Amino acid sequence: MDVRRVVAVVAAVVVMAAVPAVASAAALTWRPCATQQEPSAECATVDVPIDRARPRLGSARLALARLPALDPAHRIGSLLVNPGGPGGSGVGFAQFGGLASPGLAPLRQRFDIVGFDPRGDWFSTPRITCDAATLFDPALDRFPSTRPGFDALVAHNRKAGADCLARTGPLLANADTQSAAEDIETIRAALGEPKISWLGLSYGTELGAVYASKHPERVRTMVLDGAIDHARPLRQAIVEEAAATEDALVRFAHWCRGSAGCALHGQDVLRFYDDVVARAARGGIWSSDLGRAATADEVSAGVYGHLYIRDGWPELGTALAAAGGEAPDARGLTERNQFLSPIYAAYRGIGCHDFPSPFTGPADMGLLAGLVRTVAPHSWRYSEYWDFTSGCTGWPIPAKNPPQPHPVHGAPPILVVGGVHDPATPLAWARGLASSIDGAALLTRTDDGHTGLFNSACARAAEVHYLVTGVAPGRGTICR
Repeated sequence: MDVRRVVAVVAAVVVMAAVPAVASAAALTWRPCATQQEPSAECATVDVPIDRARPRLGSARLALARLPALDPAHRIGSLLVNPGGPGGSGVGFAQFGGLASPGLAPLRQRFDIVGFDPRGDWFSTPRITCDAATLFDPALDRFPSTRPGFDALVAHNRKAGADCLARTGPLLANADTQSAAEDIETIRAALGEPKISWLGLSYGTELGAVYASKHPERVRTMVLDGAIDHARPLRQAIVEEAAATEDALVRFAHWCRGSAGCALHGQDVLRFYDDVVARAARGGIWSSDLGRAATADEVSAGVYGHLYIRDGWPELGTALAAAGGEAPDARGLTERNQFLSPIYAAYRGIGCHDFPSPFTGPADMGLLAGLVRTVAPHSWRYSEYWDFTSGCTGWPIPAKNPPQPHPVHGAPPILVVGGVHDPATPLAWARGLASSIDGAALLTRTDDGHTGLFNSACARAAEVHYLVTGVAPGRGTICR
């Protein structure tokens, strides 16, 4: 299941399943919040300080959803889950079937599954709120090569940040991952658990690693799948991720050309893709989803979104073929990019704390843009770290958690999972994160897609076994 699909499901049912209140920071009061997918779901809230150093700023209220262990006699404890983002909903992930795969059944049997929405996200309040039209302007050049273009990007982002701050309030200045990690400790105490288990995907690996760095004695087991290495210099991370996205696109194109299950079977898929993007850059690709012509950035971002799940590649072939037909409609692509998604405000607000712009001016930005084009000659128009850093160029809220090491000492063995062909989080990041955690086990996948949980039966089984038993895979384990 695609994390982004889980987000879409949550958006569709939000009016039907509001999270009930209420809980204090000392104890949780659980109330039914059943869904069709999870009829046993229970919900609660917990309050945390907006800024622990300045209590006068008040508190935020975090939303939680729990799926009680199906085998209470053999219950291990609480397993906290974060599906990624930043901006993903752990509440929605728990309530609407994020762990419904048969291969994950032991987790449902042995753990209370606890999903939560980090500060600023989804059902937590205050929610990071921005005017969508101010936050994303499809006409804006995110790869400016001139001083006027760079200044326009800075002015746009400054205006967007000011709008978000006015709508959100002081939480926006405190929506960083270090603050969110301390919130996890508040949740743990409210659950009454001496230790927690953790399943973090993508951004959830950064959040989990920061928590383990701060509170290693509170970790029982921890899976970090689709690993982010927050210690990596941003310029290096931008180029590495762009190369990983290109690799995934090239692998999709090779599969599609040779597979009868792809709508572009037998064609030069990369050339087809380049033609669609070039036509979009000229305003020639309509999107019935947007009600206007799709931009080249939106088309590229939509393709990227489809690369997350290997089983979804046939759907990508169909969507790409439709975007390049005689009567083109890029709906199947644009509805999968996140520029106008419900999480984009939180994605930007949190991302600018953790991945602030490294650019000093148009020459600096142009130099790195050239490197991105070199390593990603087809897919260069969209990769997440470029989206972060270009969108944070000029952002007016100071970053509270820029890239830095978060070493983990004194925790039990932690399982880090990385993919050789992951389009979003390169394998080098998993290796870097694992090297910062004493006694970490690194599991490497050689298949496609973002995260092992959603793409690899082998990795999924290893994660479940480790979470239940506490026994990590042996050093050098590979899922082929």
